Amino acid sequence: MEKFDVFLCHNSKDKPAVIQVAEQLKQRGISPWLDIWHLRPGFSWQDSLDEQINQIQAAAVFVGNSGFGPWQDKEIKAFIRAFVQRKCPVIPVLLADAPQEPVLPVFLQGLMWVDFRLQNPEPMGQLMWGITGEKPGTTPKTDDLASEKNINYTRLRDLLAAKNWKEADEETYRVMIQAVGKKDGDWFTPDELLNFPCADLRTIDRLWVKYSNGQFGFSVQKKIYLTVGGKADGKYNDEAWEKFGDRVGWRVESSWISYSEVTYDTFSPRGHLPVKVVRVESLWEGDISLMEGNWQEFVSSLASRLVNYNI
Repeated sequence: MEKFDVFLCHNSKDKPAVIQVAEQLKQRGISPWLDIWHLRPGFSWQDSLDEQINQIQAAAVFVGNSGFGPWQDKEIKAFIRAFVQRKCPVIPVLLADAPQEPVLPVFLQGLMWVDFRLQNPEPMGQLMWGITGEKPGTTPKTDDLASEKNINYTRLRDLLAAKNWKEADEETYRVMIQAVGKKDGDWFTPDELLNFPCADLRTIDRLWVKYSNGQFGFSVQKKIYLTVGGKADGKYNDEAWEKFGDRVGWRVESSWISYSEVTYDTFSPRGHLPVKVVRVESLWEGDISLMEGNWQEFVSSLASRLVNYNI
């Protein structure tokens, strides 16, 4: 059964606004359950709801100008009972068009809400706090930095938390080359990426996705690569590779950029980073195009490992 981080409870009239919030949550590494995405036609919504109540860790109850719908009311009551027993958060969320003085059900009135009518505090950060328990603007000490190779990922975590993307990219290469038993300046073979330690790959990817709010990370690149027709088999696929390059900004106007043209900020395309891990510039003198050095084989190899580990 697929695992979700938060159940999105809402009036169907507010669905367009709720979908926008759901998309933003996905970009920040949160997996939301939304009926239009996950409720299979022809199956009972009650059964699906019961299944989610038994495993999900948080619920967001959206309040818009349309008020509460009859199905939403049933969801709220079911979640309140289940979540009180399990001590999980139920988060009232006021949408941008919610009334100035919204009328909340009695059982929601004592709960801290998230208000999308305000800019401060930033509502998406507040919603993330409610779901994950991690306060915006802090560097959590609870990050899982697991490693099968006794690699210390504290510096990578701190660089990413500080949004220092370039040094974080360099550090990602450094810890990964160390994990396969090589030294700085060496390069990876596709086989080394195909067999990269699971715990280490999961730790690195989770840190990138979390601190970039879903903008960067190997799993982000994997999804894009598979979406454009790439295969997670460690083999060449020129058409998919070019489409992938276009999507992540490694190819501009049908030309592959050079490594010096990589953009280290969140205005760059989704999946633009990390990049140095599959760079093999040390094989040549000077700057090279991202097309050189069997890059697509490396990306496909990483994608294969991510698929096998369900990352």
